[in-house]
Amino acid sequence: MEMHEQQLRLDGNAAAGMFEDLFVHDVTSARGACAACGAVGEMGAQHLYMTPLSPGAVLRCTSCGGILMVIVHAGGRFRLALQGLVWLEMQDAAVAGSG
Repeated sequence: MEMHEQQLRLDGNAAAGMFEDLFVHDVTSARGACAACGAVGEMGAQHLYMTPLSPGAVLRCTSCGGILMVIVHAGGRFRLALQGLVWLEMQDAAVAGSG
């Protein structure tokens, strides 16, 4: 039996469980690759720029200064832009806890 794309495609709500697992992690220990220079490092080791009263922050690569992530918290919402990351990797809590 041949599967068609329509039979395999779901809407984004089907990823709710994965999103829930993903966004409960401590992202400071997550590793990411900079889109500008390719450097790989933990997010907690990158340079953070923000002021005490600002609604957000900018995380920059320690190697090249490229913008990795912009976080804004305003109007009861968070907005997260990851334009400077090629990928972001977090250890699965279930795997980390079993070792």
